[in-house]
Amino acid sequence: MEAVASIGLTAPAAGLAAASCKKRVTLSSTSAHFAPIASSAKASSRRHAQERALSASSLKADVAPLVAETPRRKHLTRRSISVRANAAAAAADSSEPAGAVAKAPAKFLGVEVITLKKIVPLGIIFFCILFNYTILRDTKDVLVVTAPGSGAEIIPFLKTWVNLPMAIGFMLLYGQLANVLSKQALFYTCIIPFLAFFGSFAFVIYPLRHVLHPTAFAEHLLSVMGPRFMGPISILRNWSFCLFYVMAELWGSVVVSVLFWGFANQICTVDEAKQFYPLFGLGANVALIFSGRTVKYFSELRGQLPPGVDGWGMSLQGMMSIVVAFGLVICGVYWWVDRNVVNDPSLPKGAGKKKKSKPKMSMGESLKFLLSSRYVRDLATLVVAYGISINLVEVTWKSKIKAQFPNPNDYSAFMGDFSSMTGIVTFAMMLLSRVIFRKYGWGTAALITPTVLLLTGIAFFGLVLCGGPLTPALASIGMTPLLAAVYVGAAQNIFSKSAKYSLFDPCKEMAYIPLDEETKVKGKAAIDVVCNPLGKSGGALIQQFLIFAFGSLANSTPYLGVILLGIVVAWLAAARSLDAQFTPLAAEELQEKKAEAEENKPEEVELKFVSSINDKGFIEGKYVPVSEADNTNPPPAAA
Repeated sequence: MEAVASIGLTAPAAGLAAASCKKRVTLSSTSAHFAPIASSAKASSRRHAQERALSASSLKADVAPLVAETPRRKHLTRRSISVRANAAAAAADSSEPAGAVAKAPAKFLGVEVITLKKIVPLGIIFFCILFNYTILRDTKDVLVVTAPGSGAEIIPFLKTWVNLPMAIGFMLLYGQLANVLSKQALFYTCIIPFLAFFGSFAFVIYPLRHVLHPTAFAEHLLSVMGPRFMGPISILRNWSFCLFYVMAELWGSVVVSVLFWGFANQICTVDEAKQFYPLFGLGANVALIFSGRTVKYFSELRGQLPPGVDGWGMSLQGMMSIVVAFGLVICGVYWWVDRNVVNDPSLPKGAGKKKKSKPKMSMGESLKFLLSSRYVRDLATLVVAYGISINLVEVTWKSKIKAQFPNPNDYSAFMGDFSSMTGIVTFAMMLLSRVIFRKYGWGTAALITPTVLLLTGIAFFGLVLCGGPLTPALASIGMTPLLAAVYVGAAQNIFSKSAKYSLFDPCKEMAYIPLDEETKVKGKAAIDVVCNPLGKSGGALIQQFLIFAFGSLANSTPYLGVILLGIVVAWLAAARSLDAQFTPLAAEELQEKKAEAEENKPEEVELKFVSSINDKGFIEGKYVPVSEADNTNPPPAAA
């Protein structure tokens, strides 16, 4: 279809049209040249006015069909059209100047504002989740260790025989719910029971603990079975406290790993993940600092209360109220993101590869499918190795803390300072991690955490085992070997956890993105909910075996150091293997996205106004692409 402007000029116009073919053509100048041929000035004036109006309207009609007929025409904008005839463009009454350039996207701190619509809410959610997790983590140990008839020996039994079965049970339930519920309903169904439990524990269960706990029955069992069964019997005796411990542990694996990171992977691309996943923890570690201050505040508050007042009960009510409030904030922000970001077509989404057509698999078949994948096995090795390694070091370190700070208030206050310092160091590591990912890539980032754990672990175990000869030197700076071991162990845990939050967790979550949807969903649930507790339970089993074999944790310390070395070496090997698989997958996905962007890129078409003589001897003009205009023969010049 062609839109043609018939100007209504006769033979003498041919020469002038040919002479001006390579120049900018204006309709007004053409009319001026041929005005003398009119039979009368009045008729000529009317005719020229009509011709200018007709030309203006037809010029508008020229542009639209050309744009409409251009490949991928819906992407063509006025900025891609360069009109050579200035007067003709003015006559067409264009709403935008020819060759206008679109404005660059608005940015804030170097990030597009439209991207911040996605990133900022995710940072708020992560902030609230880790604020709650720090309070729960620092509270659960004090709760079970200081319970009547209990002690630190209850923790290995909890991790092995209670926490792991509960995690497996949740994975089974989560897999079933994921098949019947929407993603939104699944999120609320998982997080609301946590909030309901923590709130009811502080205000209902703990005040009624004397009624709910089978104290007399537990004491009878202990007298019959003997002290060696004190750990399992303590779990039964203080079942509500142990349930709080398990729920606090599951908050970290379920809410952080499955709910948050699953949601982030749903709406973020690989490029956004590399750029922003390390930064999600910045706000979260500010929360870690404040939550550490909160724990220390309530620890000091208990010491200021008069005798007879249940200060710990008051502290629980205050801290659990904060946990519930922040949990409601998480739900509110998630609702806003789901409403305004997930359904926003202008924002890119993270899309896994299309799932291959597979029949419905049972849970056993699903686990077999996951274990058959080398990629998933390596990823599971990373998670299990971290859990075992940090557990082996932490238990030995906490035994030293208890020896240095036997008072529960002092112990809790020290842990509050430890959490705040962890937040500060992790905040700095988050800033550094962005540079590491950009300059050195996923593989280097994945190797840093086990390397840090290896080096600091050697320093800690070396000080614990060989601290005697260092006593005079340590005394000169006002420290004992025990206090030095506590501080070195604290530094080891701070740097290991900061590396985990800033590098290990983002690396782990990035590894899920290139996977197909089935492996991503089921593999994530299996790895994060089962492998994480399995790592902690594995560390507890190792400790139980060594304690039974060598009599005490102190006698087991040299062997724990050797086992730690072997596990970290296996961790490093799995990280290298996973890097060899992840990097090609990520590069392939990046190439696919670049090809898609190139395919959808609007073509720039430069137009040129050309004129010719029709079969009736009239000059007619139209806009054509420059490539076609160069091949168009100009009208013959008049003799």
